[in-house]
Amino acid sequence: MEDKTRHIESLFKQHYQAMYRLAFTMLHDKEESRDIVHDVFARLLDGDIRFDSDKARAFLLSCVRNGCLNVMRSQDFRERAMRDFPITDENPSDCEAFESEINALQNGISLLAPPICREIITLHYSDGLTFKEIATRLQVSETTIYKHLRNALNQLRLTIKDMG
Repeated sequence: MEDKTRHIESLFKQHYQAMYRLAFTMLHDKEESRDIVHDVFARLLDGDIRFDSDKARAFLLSCVRNGCLNVMRSQDFRERAMRDFPITDENPSDCEAFESEINALQNGISLLAPPICREIITLHYSDGLTFKEIATRLQVSETTIYKHLRNALNQLRLTIKDMG
């Protein structure tokens, strides 16, 4: 364990600047960039990531790039949501309609069957896990996760349509 920690410390000293520069170039945000690089090293320490030591730089930069893309996707989603569903104090009925939609969605999720559909929806959309991470956690294939998620989304569409 101590060797692993020393090895990761060495990787940190050797590659931090390049990793941070890449993250900052992609995100234009100092704090978010530091967080991305920190998360990569935290996952290394936790043992969640395995890689070939000969290709450490390329691997670490790929991890940073993927982390940045995830953040950018999340930001794009929030920006689209704010643009498509603006909430203003000028029209209280907008807020009430939004709350009504949220309640309908929560009710729809609680009605999902089989229960694994509820779990997958929650893990994917609330916890932000990938199909692979969910599959590992639930000990099923990624294809099974995809099929249950598709089923859950179809059920939600019908439930919300019926409520509205």
